[in-house]
Formats: sequence, structure tokens, C-alpha cells
Amino acid sequence: MEDLARLAGVSKKTIYQEFADKKDLVREAFENILEEDRCKMAFILESEDGVIEHLVKTSKMMRDRLQNMNPIAIMEIQKYFPESWKMFEDFKARVIMDDLKNVLERGKKLGYFREEIDSEILAKTRVNQITSAFDPVNFTNPNFNLAEEQMVLLDHFLHGIFTEKGRLAYTSQQAIED
Repeated sequence: MEDLARLAGVSKKTIYQEFADKKDLVREAFENILEEDRCKMAFILESEDGVIEHLVKTSKMMRDRLQNMNPIAIMEIQKYFPESWKMFEDFKARVIMDDLKNVLERGKKLGYFREEIDSEILAKTRVNQITSAFDPVNFTNPNFNLAEEQMVLLDHFLHGIFTEKGRLAYTSQQAIED
């Protein structure tokens, strides 16, 4: 809390006026981050047909999040703040899974994804790919690059479900975003 107060340019007393303890601070920070992500995901999906844009923009959102994430902080939250980590697990199961299933179903209807894919299974697979990055075993490997690994996994995931129409639209949208 001392480090936080110093970085924020306030006293510890000021922080404790807002938060009962570290758990309260971490919980509220997690709530804010997860709500921000939920809003971004909802906004992206609402645009035009939304499928390809959603993939590109959520990929960029995830890349930005992972590049700025300290692996030690993740390990500490898992270990010392299990209630906050459970919020993330619930968010993953409720919001991310539903969002991804909706995108997959919409993409099938619009011809971007192969019709025969099982949206439920693939959404679960993709979410597991994403959250595998939070496995503490990965953090001790000096060659592990969280964002790079996730981009490779996303690329393989997408090219396994795309139709030719989806592949072309994705390539075009990536060029616009980059």
C-alpha cells in the first residue's frame, strides 16, 4: 500500500479512506477492468456485421492487455486474492464464452465461418487457449512471450474455422487496423 500511495502521490491514509484493505482495492480494480472489457466487447460486436471487426479489435485489445501485464502480478492475484481471481473466472465463463459463441454463430450465418463448427466447443477451446497464458509455469520460462503466443494461437484457431470469405475479410480488416 505504501508503494501504491507513493506512485499515486497520496498518503496511505487517503487510500484507506477509499478502500478497507488490499483485498478491497484489488477487488474494485478487477471489477473496473472487467467492466471496461465487457463494454469494449459489446461495442465492437454492435458494429455493422461485427464479426470480423470483433475478431480484429478484441485481438488488439487482448494484445494490448497482455503486453502491459506483469506475470508476477497475475501469480500474486491467484495466490493472495482468490476472490478477485474468481471474478475473472466468472467473467470468463459468463461474458467471454457468451460473446465468443455469439460471434461464432453470427459468423456462420454470414458465411465467414464453416457451418459445421460447434460454437460451444470452439468457444470453450479458445477461452482455454487464452487463459492458458495465466499458468504460472509459463512465467518462469525466459523465452515465453505472452502476447506472441496468443497471436499464434489465435491465427491457428481462426484459420481452422474460416471459409474463404472469412479469410479474405479478416486479411482486409487486419490491414485496415494495422
